[in-house]
Amino acid sequence: MSAIIIDESVVHYEVLGRGYPVIFLHSWVGSWRYWIPCMQSLSTGFRAYALDLYGFGDTSKIPELYMMEKQVLLLNGFLEHMGINKVTFIGHGLGGIVGLYYSVDNPQVVDRLILVGLPINLGLINPRLLSSSPKELANWLFNRSSEIKSAREDAAKTDSRVIQSTLGQIQRVNWRQLLLQTSVPSLWIYGQNDPLVAVPHEDLLSDLPELGHWLIFEQSGHYPMLDEARKFNRMLIDFLALDSAESPRQLQLKEEWKRRVR
Repeated sequence: MSAIIIDESVVHYEVLGRGYPVIFLHSWVGSWRYWIPCMQSLSTGFRAYALDLYGFGDTSKIPELYMMEKQVLLLNGFLEHMGINKVTFIGHGLGGIVGLYYSVDNPQVVDRLILVGLPINLGLINPRLLSSSPKELANWLFNRSSEIKSAREDAAKTDSRVIQSTLGQIQRVNWRQLLLQTSVPSLWIYGQNDPLVAVPHEDLLSDLPELGHWLIFEQSGHYPMLDEARKFNRMLIDFLALDSAESPRQLQLKEEWKRRVR
């Protein structure tokens, strides 16, 4: 286990591989742990980091740090501590929001951005996220395979107050303005069968900036990186292979991962 101190609090992270840095940011239900297959897939050519946000996994659980701006400051502190000045974020749910906020304010640092299951309005989120315990949510969303057992158990460590705190802020976000401010190449991914975050209406996704593109993983729930791991990892590699500032709309359809293009 690796950890650093940010804002006088412990921040847990793990790292695999060497090369260009990629940082994985988890959703409301989970921790760094469910990113392991993706980290292993990228580790031959990239330095893959995954960290626990405040209130999750083995990072400090201090309610005063649960607000969205504190989570963004955690990310900023992590980059400074690691000496990272150019990075790709792969954010899921809450992690996607944190990565998006940071990217809007620091486009010179973020080379590109992948956002998985990003709820661009509160109405897309199942209210069960607020009413169920972290353990109940983990049992609901993660499958029962033995490979996922450790990720499901780690998700149960979440302090439910961090879910309430961050969700309370989402309803005050001007999503259209935030999207229009996104100037880095971004790829938006949704699981067609996600019970937690519904796929936005096509009209909402049509407002993505010029360097934005969206895909639907038709056989996935909330965790396309686990449900369709081969396709997801191939998509990661193809996206990261694009030249800087090249739109993800340049990606070509490949039989290996058969994405649905909109």
